[in-house]
Amino acid sequence: MSKLVAFAAIQGGYNIVSKVEGKYKRALQTYSADTKVGFPNTAYFLPVIYSLLGIKVETLEDMQKPLAFARKLLPPHVKGQNHLPYLGPLLDAGMAALFAFELEEALRYLEDPDFYLPTEEVDEEAGKIWLGAADDTILRKRGVEFVDGSAPGFAAIVGSAPTPDIAKMIVEEYQRRNLYIFCAANQNGTTVIDQLREAKVQVGWNTRIVPFGPDISSAIFALGFANRAAMSFGGVQPGDYKKILKYNKDRIFAFVNALGDVNAEWAAAAAGCVNWGFPTIADTDIPEILPTGICTYEHVVANVKHDEMVQKSVEVRGLKTTVSKIDIPCAFGPAFEGERVRGADLHCQAGGGKTQCTEYLKMAQMNEIEDGKVVVVGPDIPEMKEGSAFPLAILMQVAGREFQEDFEPILERQTHHLVNYIQGIMHMGQRDIAWVRISKAAVEKGFTLKDIGVVLHAKFHQDFGKILDKVQVTLYTKKEDVDKITAEARAAYKHRDERVEKMTDEDVEIFYSCTLCQSFAPTHVCAVSPERTGLCGAYNWMDCKASFEINPTGPNQPIEKGEVLDPKLGRFKGVDEFVKKASRGAIEGYNFYSMVIDPMTTCGCCECIAAMLPACNGVMTVNREFAGETPCGMKFTTLAGVMGGGAQSPGFVGHSKYNIIQKKFILGDGGLLRMVWMPKMLKDELKDRINKRGEEMGVKNLYDMIADETVGTSEEEIMPFLKEKGHPALSMEPLVG
Repeated sequence: MSKLVAFAAIQGGYNIVSKVEGKYKRALQTYSADTKVGFPNTAYFLPVIYSLLGIKVETLEDMQKPLAFARKLLPPHVKGQNHLPYLGPLLDAGMAALFAFELEEALRYLEDPDFYLPTEEVDEEAGKIWLGAADDTILRKRGVEFVDGSAPGFAAIVGSAPTPDIAKMIVEEYQRRNLYIFCAANQNGTTVIDQLREAKVQVGWNTRIVPFGPDISSAIFALGFANRAAMSFGGVQPGDYKKILKYNKDRIFAFVNALGDVNAEWAAAAAGCVNWGFPTIADTDIPEILPTGICTYEHVVANVKHDEMVQKSVEVRGLKTTVSKIDIPCAFGPAFEGERVRGADLHCQAGGGKTQCTEYLKMAQMNEIEDGKVVVVGPDIPEMKEGSAFPLAILMQVAGREFQEDFEPILERQTHHLVNYIQGIMHMGQRDIAWVRISKAAVEKGFTLKDIGVVLHAKFHQDFGKILDKVQVTLYTKKEDVDKITAEARAAYKHRDERVEKMTDEDVEIFYSCTLCQSFAPTHVCAVSPERTGLCGAYNWMDCKASFEINPTGPNQPIEKGEVLDPKLGRFKGVDEFVKKASRGAIEGYNFYSMVIDPMTTCGCCECIAAMLPACNGVMTVNREFAGETPCGMKFTTLAGVMGGGAQSPGFVGHSKYNIIQKKFILGDGGLLRMVWMPKMLKDELKDRINKRGEEMGVKNLYDMIADETVGTSEEEIMPFLKEKGHPALSMEPLVG
């Protein structure tokens, strides 16, 4: 290990800590010691400090302890003689620098609260691009992708490339490999984000290119995101620094790309990242740290050519990625799923209330279709005028010896994300309310509607090859054809819905497990039944059945429910046995239909969290999109922090949105009639189904009886409303005996 590396990193650590100490002293001259500090909308305080040291920084005064800790971490300066060639002093100096960076960013939030945007998308029109710390809503939403493997890791890029084209090349190659790109720091006033915007590349969480901030200190947000994932999804406790760092090395596959000249502060940051097992790969001639030890392989690698940067980075990190090769003119991959096609970028569109746009997949006999046949019936993109809207029906016919009618909606649902994976194409909705927007950039590259069929054929074979043998896709753009296909599709939709909704837990002897989230929450075991969908909202019983058929060794395994131990609470002997084994003895078992007595475990991926409201003799639920206060005294982010990681918490339970209106929803506690509060956005989304379920339970207009944030956000505030409406929960037996 080079003496120059040690000198630069340790000197950088001293510089950073001293600078932040000065900023802190100046802040105390302006603000009182009890002034609140922190990152907005997060239950994790300053997450790097909180996760590693267990210190909750909530006020200016609270900053003293971690700042003093950082100062004590700084090792002696490198001397001319008797230099110790090992990593220890570098790791300490780097960690001190990172603690100081987090404090520096907290001071920035205090002194310049408008510097960072409060949303997950940049404001191009206003020229505001820096997003700062990800709030807990973003963590939950994006963390799911790290759980299910659609995001294998992230590249933290600091500095800027020699040209915008090189920056675009590197970043888009990471996108093709499905990684997130976290960007921070500038090189002589220019950032990679500036270069990408110049190259007309969309940035923001939706495209996985995240502009954290323009300074090297904002790189701390990437590490904060990683540590919060460990606490939220992995159940690692704050202050358990060994587990936090090991968790990141083993599960969060991240690395740093240093583009441009590396100064002492950058060197300190790189040394700090090594603590996480995150190596640095640079494009300049800097001293290297090649021996292994902390990182999987090398720690610092220099002089990497730009066209080799991506491959070298994933190799050094030990990360396995795949690139989907599909014969279309546009790039393809999950990283493009959140891309927006705005008005100025639009060439043409189908659906969205302007025309009819329908997607329909149906099973065919083997001799009825030709595998790989893709036909466009009617005008295609080259014949569409700029700004035009056209009708569209996508008919997907699938045949296979192992294919079943039950699988139709599962494959059909893939259309949404697969079309979105095409760079320059935006897809929204499903079934007969789909919306497809096609950008000018995609058309310039030669995109046609036939390419949609090419993608669907290739990905269906790639992802579902075990259950299908043939895929044929026909795309209709003439109104009379679209109307005909839409009428057929609507009849099929009605038939499907009736079949699924009529299924009950008593109809089947097999439930299904889902252990996708165990990579982040080791003790969490989700069991899915016909009347209790997966708490993430992504899997119902049919989905799990299909998943098992497709991948018999995958995360969705059949569970023989066995003897019914308690029909009211939903306790099954076979489920308990499976849960105990799958949780490695951490959980003895749970009830399907109760949140009060031994509820199901909860992972941070849940769509909603329900909580008891004892004073109202009822329950509330909150969805993760809602950022406000709730009557239980905790926001969704706080609840998820308490519940995540596979915890079993009587009085609380995670669940999907759809589960709310299923017949067995907390039926052991009184069912939906216990629901006294929901966010208005969620209540409105489920309005018709809430009223339908209420009527089935003997109460009309239940929707109107449920309070929301417009009524109040405390039990005291909503109680008069509940009494006025005569809410049924008030006259039910006590929720807690």
